[in-house]
Amino acid sequence: MTTPAHPTQPYIVFGYGSLMFKPPPNVVKQTPGYIKGYVRRFAQSSTDHRGTPEAPGRVVTLIPVDEWESLYGHESYPGHDIVWGVAYTIDPDPAKSLETHEYLEYREKEGYTVHIEDIYAADGSVAAPRVQVYVGRSDNPAFIGAEPLDQLAEHIWRSVGPSGRNKDYFYGIARHVRELAPDSDDPYLFALERRIRTLDEESDAPA
Repeated sequence: MTTPAHPTQPYIVFGYGSLMFKPPPNVVKQTPGYIKGYVRRFAQSSTDHRGTPEAPGRVVTLIPVDEWESLYGHESYPGHDIVWGVAYTIDPDPAKSLETHEYLEYREKEGYTVHIEDIYAADGSVAAPRVQVYVGRSDNPAFIGAEPLDQLAEHIWRSVGPSGRNKDYFYGIARHVRELAPDSDDPYLFALERRIRTLDEESDAPA
């Protein structure tokens, strides 16, 4: 269990997955930006939102780029150590900050821990300092790791959980990354998206 930000500091949370299209409560400011030194990967098992215990889905996490490369080697995605998302500043009222904190602790309960990082704007300046980021590290029990992209696309395409279809979660993330800023990009995410959309097209094709 983590604790909310100190009362004298802004309580800011970085959303890089479903938080981009389903923000936490009590947000007073949204700041698009990116985090350095991480990769966004669909490397986390989901048994409670986008899959079930019998058929887990796949959800996104951040992994320090050095850790990912030590496990799986370098990947040829341009700018793959930058992850775009949204920094959410939470209402400083103590009751509302606590409400948001408890909401996020429950929502991110399956294997995520909090890191503190700076968020950068498109021009390279610090857009939001000391932001809380929920990270599913490689030593957490829900971590799946790297999977071949075609295999991962198939898994996401067919998985369903209590929160809905896994592919709808994926498409929401891809859409919001594109909309964050003129320069917002994620070559890995968009490569995976192309494969999932191909599965959609193939399933809709006449027999």
